[in-house]
Amino acid sequence: MMRNNSVRAIALAAALPLVALTACTTEPSVTQTTGAGTGSPGTNGAASSPASKDWFDQALYDTQFKQRSATFEGNPEQPYLQYIAGPMTDTSKYAAKGPKKVCFANASISNPWRQTGWITMNQQLKALQSSGVISGMETRDAKDNDNTQIADIDYFIAEGKCDAFVISPNSTAALTQAVERACQTGKPVVVFDRGVDTKCATTFIHPIGGFAWGIDTATFLSDKLQSGDKVVALRILPGVDVLEHRWAAAKKIFAEKGIQAKDYFTGADPAEIKKIISDELAAGDVKGVWMDAGDGAVAALEAFEDAGKPLPVMTGEDEMSFLTKWKQTGITAMAPVYSNFQWRTPLLALEKIFKGEQIPTEWVLPQKPILADELDSWLQRNQGMPSGHYAKFGGEDLPGYPQVWQQRQMP
Repeated sequence: MMRNNSVRAIALAAALPLVALTACTTEPSVTQTTGAGTGSPGTNGAASSPASKDWFDQALYDTQFKQRSATFEGNPEQPYLQYIAGPMTDTSKYAAKGPKKVCFANASISNPWRQTGWITMNQQLKALQSSGVISGMETRDAKDNDNTQIADIDYFIAEGKCDAFVISPNSTAALTQAVERACQTGKPVVVFDRGVDTKCATTFIHPIGGFAWGIDTATFLSDKLQSGDKVVALRILPGVDVLEHRWAAAKKIFAEKGIQAKDYFTGADPAEIKKIISDELAAGDVKGVWMDAGDGAVAALEAFEDAGKPLPVMTGEDEMSFLTKWKQTGITAMAPVYSNFQWRTPLLALEKIFKGEQIPTEWVLPQKPILADELDSWLQRNQGMPSGHYAKFGGEDLPGYPQVWQQRQMP
């Protein structure tokens, strides 16, 4: 169940102010490198060098293919605590009484996925403060910048007041050494969301992964389309392991099925997404849209509507704006999920670590797409939630539900 390359992460520029009990962003941004991918020019620059790396890993692809149907340990009603059985880490050396201070180096809260998770994480924090597990969480937000996040981690280390580190890396290679320095303090280190190229963390928490996402989405599209049909692939940015893995898996399946897939980096900019789709529609029929994240899914559909073209077969994400548009239009679609409830798990893992309990060395969480026959159920469960909310956020039992998520005020 262990990932071949274990934890990976990205880091970029300049130190950030402290934020106690505050937020960080979600999808990272690479040093001004988002731009045109395999598609035509006209995005915000050239593709960055990380995109040229061969991100396909057959062994990891095979592992995640199998994990999609794996049995998860734990209570299905608490998916944020479930995991696939595998190597466990003995944390008895960290056992200690009394509330502990957590230091969180966050990539950002720059997109709706990260914002939803950040709200959930802070409500989980309040619950653990009430139970005396955590005294407080000092957070620094790297604003999608590798150098900033490196400086943030080094600040925490130099400050010397952290009982534990939580790190959501901005990018994979750039943050590896900073994570290793945190590990060298002898304090527990929890990495989640994206990985880094080291196995030093006490645990690495993530849903199944990018290859599973790519397999689910590309298989769905290929099964609904014909060989030779064109798919436009909309990608956020290069250089982040989970995003690169999504596209590596999808590209493999599209090629095997004869689907003509053309990919672009969009920076999740709705205007850029509309322009890309409009240009492709002007050049010929587009039968499908594939996305490596749901930001901008509605913009992509609006481009078809604006052009008066038949709506595509599409994969988006479990963001409410896409789920609502899916219901309204009746398109053939699915919503892959990169389980947002994972934002609870790092703090719950620390609760176990401070008790000296064993935890998974690589904590693989469930990752189950939303299919057409489940759409109404998830819309009903999230009735009243704003468009940027993610359906599988998993915080229904936390303090402040549902008002805190409905108001969507960043802590």
